Amino acid sequence: MKDFFKFMFASMLGTVILMIIAFLISFGILAVIIASASSDETVISKNTILHLRFDKPIIDRAPKMNFMMNFSGPEKMTGLDVFLENLNKAKRDENISGIYLDLTTINADISTLDEIREALFDFKTSGKFIWAYSEYYSQTAYYLATSADRIFLNPEGGIDFKGLASEMVFIKGLLEKLDIRMQVIRHGKFKAATEPLFLDKMSKENREQITELITDIWDHMLSGISETRKISRQEAMNIADSLKIETAGDALKYKLVDQLVYKDELIKEMKKKLNLDKKNKLLTVSLEKYENVSDPKKNPAGKEKIAVIYAIGSIAGGEGDDQSIGSERISKAIRKAREDDKVKAIVFRINSGGGSALASDVIWREIDLARKTKPVVASLGDVAASGGYYIACAASKIVSDPTTITGSIGVFGVVPNFEGLFSKKLGITFDWAMTNKNGDYIPVTKPLSPYQAKKIQRDVDHIYEVFTGKVAAGRNLEVARVDSIGQGRVWSGTDAKTLGLVDEFGGLTRAIELAAELASVKDYRIWSLPEQKEWFEELINQITGNDPTTRLQQALGDDYRLYRYYMDIKEMKGIQARMLYQIEIH
Repeated sequence: MKDFFKFMFASMLGTVILMIIAFLISFGILAVIIASASSDETVISKNTILHLRFDKPIIDRAPKMNFMMNFSGPEKMTGLDVFLENLNKAKRDENISGIYLDLTTINADISTLDEIREALFDFKTSGKFIWAYSEYYSQTAYYLATSADRIFLNPEGGIDFKGLASEMVFIKGLLEKLDIRMQVIRHGKFKAATEPLFLDKMSKENREQITELITDIWDHMLSGISETRKISRQEAMNIADSLKIETAGDALKYKLVDQLVYKDELIKEMKKKLNLDKKNKLLTVSLEKYENVSDPKKNPAGKEKIAVIYAIGSIAGGEGDDQSIGSERISKAIRKAREDDKVKAIVFRINSGGGSALASDVIWREIDLARKTKPVVASLGDVAASGGYYIACAASKIVSDPTTITGSIGVFGVVPNFEGLFSKKLGITFDWAMTNKNGDYIPVTKPLSPYQAKKIQRDVDHIYEVFTGKVAAGRNLEVARVDSIGQGRVWSGTDAKTLGLVDEFGGLTRAIELAAELASVKDYRIWSLPEQKEWFEELINQITGNDPTTRLQQALGDDYRLYRYYMDIKEMKGIQARMLYQIEIH
């Protein structure tokens, strides 16, 4: 008995000690996060270099707080809005002498990078320099690097320069092995959203549209590279076709880079550029720290406002969050901006491949109402397709990047039939008792009846007619014309402008300028909506485990996109206006 109490008390003591240690660790992490979230002003000296990295996910709107909690410290995500605002500030800041683009890792899509690239060109109008360096440039990283005055490369590094390719995954064979039958009802010969479910390769129509899409994007990239590097488009195409960039020396030979240097040599070059002695330290400031640098030259904000409403992610009913579009939350934000007399114009920033047709229509209604009271400018990000274009088409003007994936005006419904999986694989069968002959509508454990399939087809056709009608009304086009460029086909921003689906090229900055022009306002302040949670509330959610998004992002890393893709499919309800597949461009 004596030994029992001895071991019991020892166990209790060990537990208490572990709890104390856990508390101290948690308290330490909390202190670090609070310190990093502090808005204390950062002071920088003259001849400071703004050091820009792109290794963290760049989302349209920076959350008030989104830290990956780990023992190396909190890691903050980056917002495109933060990039644009601080590049504009650095342009006017006398203490910032130039920008160092650190491009070893890129974590953003091409349209987002295009917006940053344009902002970098605007920065250079101040007469300040931009230098780019990487050990190895991906194609998108190199495209961004061509905004720099000089491009540096590690002597043993390289450049990925081979043209674009888009890969799609087809799961027809997997579904057949599992005896799952996907019953697809769609409208639009180009509605390739469902092809991975019933084909084992791209259809002729889908291959046609994807090839044209990536060709437009590649042409846009080549134009930018050719213009800044002073090499012809044909020469650039030959370099890519022949895979001529095998070594860093090849990159220098074909004028894709200006100099081959190691990092220490780059630092020496920067010191020379700034006329610093060898003993002087090169002063740099990260974007995260530069956010807290005051901006004395910023024009004072007026009383009038331009509301910027962010709609990011898959569209569904309900509240949603910063990474998904809930019709209730977004509609409330639009209504709030519409009813505020101080808001003179609305910019509707959209980055979405679509989702629920019904939820899209709910949001469309609010945009249509808002346009009747004040200018509404839709700003299209990396993608604004299907439902993402549905919610944009009622805007007064639509602005997109040439590389934006848009259009996809089409509708579909998918009803899985798991009868084979349950009966043949698992030995499970089902039987029904009904009061009416369609009381089982819509079943997933047996095939749709011909009548039920026709009923869903009528619903799909009706929603397509509504969709094309609203696009026609919003864009001042004939319905027949919208139908001819619809059919579920995706377009690049370049083609969308030619077809009348987009008014002009530009990013978020241009959309805000256009909104101000339409509203005839000069002195205004930006009001970002929907309202975000306060940073302390976000912090408590993460510490207490109430923020599964952050935990999953940390655990899955780059594969988090695949998880979101799976969840979008899993949560689909009703008829869909979406791109079911993701276009991954390499």
